[in-house]
Amino acid sequence: MTIASGIGSWPGTSIRDALSQVRELLDGHLPYLPELPERGPGADLVGRTAGLLVELPVDLQPIGWRLVDRPGRDASRTAALWREDLDELAEAFDGYTGELKLQVAGPWTLAAGVWLPRGERAVVDEGASRDLTDSLAEGVRQHLGAVRGLVPGAELVLQVDEPSLPAVLEGRLPTASGFGRLRAVDPQQALAALRTVLAAHDGRTVIHCCADRPPLPLLRSATPSALSVDVTLLGPRGWEGIAVAAESGIRLHAGAVPTDGSRTRAQEVADAIVEPWRRVGMPLSSLADVGVTPACGLAGRTPETARTVQRAAVEAAAELAERSAA
Repeated sequence: MTIASGIGSWPGTSIRDALSQVRELLDGHLPYLPELPERGPGADLVGRTAGLLVELPVDLQPIGWRLVDRPGRDASRTAALWREDLDELAEAFDGYTGELKLQVAGPWTLAAGVWLPRGERAVVDEGASRDLTDSLAEGVRQHLGAVRGLVPGAELVLQVDEPSLPAVLEGRLPTASGFGRLRAVDPQQALAALRTVLAAHDGRTVIHCCADRPPLPLLRSATPSALSVDVTLLGPRGWEGIAVAAESGIRLHAGAVPTDGSRTRAQEVADAIVEPWRRVGMPLSSLADVGVTPACGLAGRTPETARTVQRAAVEAAAELAERSAA
């Protein structure tokens, strides 16, 4: 079944309002727990996920989130935001049955965005990166368990967001001084961490990377259920990588709706998927397994634009379903 979904972030500061809109717009598709970065520290991708870590507290410094010995005010604020989100989720999805998506930062985006006490990114320390990965996996297990208790009819889908992974693999992250670049992480080490976090969930999983050159071979090797990428940025080689993934049973969540609302007609959005799909030799019937999403998150957009873009993904999914059955 061709479905629509979102990446995760949404404009505004009211989780109740965001949940109501997401549930309404994605009725019969793949709704998700929205992330609202405009609420401030602890609602951003790294801080929000760091709040799930087990026995690895963080606080917020001018340079970013930093590992500390004991939780403080920043951890308390993040925990309060999580409690509010889950309380509102339970109310908005009371009696719900079907798939429900939850998003967390992946281990490498987390290691790139969390700093060690001595003043460098955790990604420079192999032991610290491993500890973060293990703590994240346990935190994800506990988080999924809590949501199952609140929405028992939901089939949970775990999305792991890795916007920083290409920079980690290519050695493009700046040092603390800004004058150098950190050493690239070995792809096998990166793969092992991704697999550890995905293994925390026994249901469907998605890896999301909206970079212009997502590391598709590595992402495929992690064997998620689906890959979520910005297809408006993919070149011919990228589409060939997507075809390899599809042929191995990994679904595509195609980020095909520009987040600025510049392309919202269902036919145009569908064309941006169908034409390269044909060029790489994939049968139209296999479009039935493709999901449609905005190209990236919707935080920072106006509420009206966010609704328009999310609705366009739903309409494009229906268009793809028609074409796959033709």
